[in-house]
Amino acid sequence: MLALRLLEKDNSHTDRIQLQDIKTPEPKENEVLIQMQTAALNRRDQWIREGLYPGIRPATLGSDGCGIVVKTGKNAEKWESKTVIINPNNNWGDDERHQSADYHILGMPTDGTFAEFLCVNQDRLVLKPKSLSLEEAAALPLAGLTAFRSAFYHGGIQKGSKVLISGAGGGVAQFAFQFAVAAGAKVFVTSGDDEKLERLEEMGAAGIVNYKDPDWNKQLKDKAGSFDCAIDSAGGETFAEIIKLLGRSGRIVFYGATLGLPQKIDLYRMFFNQIRIQGSTMGSDKEFVEMVNFVEKHKIKPIIGSITPFSDIISAFDTMKDGEGFGKLVVSMR
Repeated sequence: MLALRLLEKDNSHTDRIQLQDIKTPEPKENEVLIQMQTAALNRRDQWIREGLYPGIRPATLGSDGCGIVVKTGKNAEKWESKTVIINPNNNWGDDERHQSADYHILGMPTDGTFAEFLCVNQDRLVLKPKSLSLEEAAALPLAGLTAFRSAFYHGGIQKGSKVLISGAGGGVAQFAFQFAVAAGAKVFVTSGDDEKLERLEEMGAAGIVNYKDPDWNKQLKDKAGSFDCAIDSAGGETFAEIIKLLGRSGRIVFYGATLGLPQKIDLYRMFFNQIRIQGSTMGSDKEFVEMVNFVEKHKIKPIIGSITPFSDIISAFDTMKDGEGFGKLVVSMR
């Protein structure tokens, strides 16, 4: 079978990712063999390619995917012929508040979804919602779960909440936007791309602001007043400015820090207004099921940027590296 492998680091390869023909795995007890139909890229995959992720080792990459169960191990027979989405969590643990010390994500170090066939334990499977295409289902798992936990478990977003989603051009931010809108929140978004902002406004954003404008924070204050919740992945000096936009008992939930650390945070404002800063990453197995059910209930359609044949998957990585486009990058094995 074909699989996109991360290779050992040496001087003989111009690129550490390469499509290779490897042996098709066999399902063990409680495992299933999935014939992958579609998969999707995450920023994590490109970071691994560039060597910017901890604990990198050779593996088949890919955390997101949808496929058909074609063979089962002992005690997993009920999944035969089912079309499934794969939960990329491994070893979250029993505490809903945080992952265990043994937690890791599918697709390095555990072989992932960028392969024609994949074996996983049956407890990683959720039936594909009928409302989603194979491509949409593949786009959902990692980014959708991260957004769901950020928005609801930590963010407490509900009907009537005033929410700010910063940098809404990214996959997780787009899911957070869609989830918050579906929950009945009044959602404002920032992006550095006017075309993306216009798309989000068409999809229900209550207000849009280009963060490249020098007075972006003033524009948001004029439009919204203050926010109950903000969801951010950039960090940097933007983070400190977002805190100033939060109302009393407001929350800023962040799942990344691509712009680095803020130099100064207004602690006086924080304690007086009882503001909470909350880090978040991925989500529990329970939340994964809740997230898929939420998507099906509200008929949410993941935003697809492009669909690339599996044979040309490296070009999708290059597209992600360039940072262009809007929506998830999906690859098709069909």
